[in-house]
Formats: sequence, C-alpha cells, structure tokens
Amino acid sequence: MEENMEEGQTQKGCFECCIKCLGGIPYASLIATILLYAGVALFCGCGHEALSGSVTILQTYFEMARTAGDTLDVFTMIDIFKYVIYGIAAAFFVYGILLMVEGFFTTGAIKDLYGDFKITTCGRCVSAWFIMLTYLFMLAWLGVTVFTSLPVYMYFNLWTICRNTTLVEGANLCLDLRPFGIVTIGEEKKICTVSENFLRMCESTELNMTFHLFIVALAGAGAAVIAMVHYLMVLSANWAYVKDACRMQKYEDIKSKEEQELHDIHSTRSKERLNAYT
Repeated sequence: MEENMEEGQTQKGCFECCIKCLGGIPYASLIATILLYAGVALFCGCGHEALSGSVTILQTYFEMARTAGDTLDVFTMIDIFKYVIYGIAAAFFVYGILLMVEGFFTTGAIKDLYGDFKITTCGRCVSAWFIMLTYLFMLAWLGVTVFTSLPVYMYFNLWTICRNTTLVEGANLCLDLRPFGIVTIGEEKKICTVSENFLRMCESTELNMTFHLFIVALAGAGAAVIAMVHYLMVLSANWAYVKDACRMQKYEDIKSKEEQELHDIHSTRSKERLNAYT
C-alpha cells in the first residue's frame, strides 16, 4: 500500500515538473524560429541550386564563357552570390538560436516575477537591441525578396517565349540579355526561337527546374520576412511585459521597504512604552 502511494506521488511530481517545463517554453518565439529556419533553408538551398542551373543555361544555350583574369562578369557575380548565401545560412542559424534563448529568458522572467528572478537593466537593453536588429533584418529580407523576384521575372519571360512558340507556329521571338544587366550593352547575347539552341533549351529540364527553384527561393525569402515580422511582434510584446514587470518589481520593493519601516517603528514604540511602564 505504501509503495503504491509513493509511486503515485512520484508520478504526480513528474507530471507537475513536465507541466512546469512546458509552461516555460516561448511558443511564439518557437513558431517564429521554425518559420525562419524553413524560409532560410528554402532560400539558401533552392537559390544556390538555381544559380548553378543558371550558369549551365548561360554556358550551354547562350554560349557564354567565363572571362579570363579578374574581370567582374556574370559568372563571378554568381559565385559571389553563392558565398553570400553561405553567410546568410550561417548567420541566421545563430540568430535564430539567440532569439530563442532571449525568448526563454524573457518568458522565465515574466513567469518568475514574484520569485527570486530579477530583471536587470542589461536584460532590458538586450531586448531593445534585439528589436532594433530584427527590424533591420526585416528590411534586409524585404530587399532580398525584391531582388529574388528579378530572376523569377526573367525566367518567366523565357518560359512564356517557349510556350508561345509551341502555340504559334512560325513565331520569331528573341530574348536579349542586355536589358537584364547580365552582359554589357556592347555585347549582344540573345537567343531566338528559330535557333537550335532555343529549341533544345525549351525541351530541356534545366530551364523548368531552374525557374521553379527560383520561385521556391522567392517563397523562402517571403517566409523569412514573415518570420521577422513575427519576431518583432513577439519581442515588442516581451518588451512591454518586461517593462511592466520592472515597474511591479519597483512597487514590491518600495512596499516591502515601507512595511519594514512601519514594523521597525512599531517595535521601537513598543520598547519605549515598555521602558516607560517599568
């Protein structure tokens, strides 16, 4: 009988511990972190593969070659973009962890307001710094989203030309790379529907795959923007809660101090009365 009672108390203690642990999880920050990681993964992975596919298309069907030397051509720019993608993936992996840690500390500070946990001025400054940094990252991701829409627009035009040539027989349509800034104005690099390279490109899977990879990368950048907005709402709410918690702490400290002073005054008067009586 006693063993059953001890086992029941142990299970109850484990259950209460699990409930307490689950209550300390910052679910809003967790959802934003998952959305951020998903968006960054889609953007970096699909963007990297789409850039590699673009290199293959330019070299195979547009008959472009890498410029010898240190000349900044489109292939060098694509290599730079790939390194930027590596940096974005690493930086936002770390930033997501930092925001999750900040969410855990802020949630614990709010829940333990009447406990021994004290919200310091440094903690409030860190929260304000994260708000400012997240706002800047949101603007940066907006720029990345706009920039990613450019290759989507270009490949959509190319896909439309391929589709129109199959619908309208004898159509002579051309795609010039100069308006997109891929080549210089003096260098003419265009592909027309009457050429064999164009027909092979439209029939290949590389064009279709690269186009859809850029679309998924654009969706990933949009998801990262939504995650940044979500983080801003979470951080702003946490900042407001922490600010109210600080005021509550000051009120409790002043109240405790006044009660201690009143207790000391009453003790002193009691001693004085006792001495006067004796």
